[in-house]
Amino acid sequence: MPVDSSPSPLPAPAALCLLRTSAIGDVTHVVPLVRTLQQAWPQTALTWVVGKLERKLVGDIEGVEFVTFDKPAGWRGMREVHAALRGRRFDALLQMQVALRSNLLSLGVSARRRIGYDRARSKDLHGLVVDERIPARTGEHVLDAIGSFCEPLGLKQTQVRWDIPIPDDARAWAEQQLPGGTLTLLVSPTSSHALRNWYPERYAAVIDHALARGWRVVLVGGPSPGERTMADAVLAACKRQPLDLTGKDTLKRLLAMLARAQLLLTPDSGPMHMANAVGTKVLGLHAASNPSRSGPYSDRSWCVDKYDEAARRFLGKPASELAWGTKIERPGVMGLIGVDDVVERFEAFASSHALP
Repeated sequence: MPVDSSPSPLPAPAALCLLRTSAIGDVTHVVPLVRTLQQAWPQTALTWVVGKLERKLVGDIEGVEFVTFDKPAGWRGMREVHAALRGRRFDALLQMQVALRSNLLSLGVSARRRIGYDRARSKDLHGLVVDERIPARTGEHVLDAIGSFCEPLGLKQTQVRWDIPIPDDARAWAEQQLPGGTLTLLVSPTSSHALRNWYPERYAAVIDHALARGWRVVLVGGPSPGERTMADAVLAACKRQPLDLTGKDTLKRLLAMLARAQLLLTPDSGPMHMANAVGTKVLGLHAASNPSRSGPYSDRSWCVDKYDEAARRFLGKPASELAWGTKIERPGVMGLIGVDDVVERFEAFASSHALP
């Protein structure tokens, strides 16, 4: 999309504070907003209050000061953020998270303007910690909603750009694991929301199919016990063995691997949005969540979309009649996605893509 080069009707602020601490996917959605602000106002000081894990992904973006919120530390983590910002005053706070913890966290930010979500998207006392709101819209992707936080400042996000840095050592590691010359499918099977997870035996069937087609398949995931358990279950069900790198990467290494792969298979998860940020296509598995709201932003043509079927089956009405953002995280909902549905999307992708 073209860059909006028209001058801002408002003067450049001296300092802005962005508050979005989690999760990985949502943090990637903030990066285009950062780029919009930097392009319009290169001299404006940007401070981003971000989660400890999430900082490992975005914390090396140039021109941004990061203040880390250690969520597992509880009240101590909140006090540390408040101490780091004590005595400072910002022209505006962009309060981009509505959870109660984040609303309380924002009380430690002194700002002349406090911009938050519209009333329909507010909860957990959000309205008490903001004094301005973004435009009330429905039908928006999460990234566009976050991007609209610049509108009360007189800007419009007309270009979506990430450019999340990938260190040289991460690129070198990824190249060692995934040398060139082979089409690569990464499989990230685990979401932080357990009811969004597909079934190990179905992942295994797709992995076996891709391997039989001559693709390299790599199983990826973090070091948590849940992700290890899922990976082990997938591997046990596979007739052909993929490369298992579960727990061996970092967020930057994963970003580097995604940049080298042609396709990622995953439920609605952080890696989905990391892949989109580096231009890698996503075969997303959507039944519990609406891909139009939270799927890969740039291209959802390779996703399996059973959200409407889930709405009819579990909620008794079509998706068009649900409140925007409704999640259908019910036991069995991901069973609506069959192996054949995923293989069909994989084959459609494979038939139209080749190695560069």
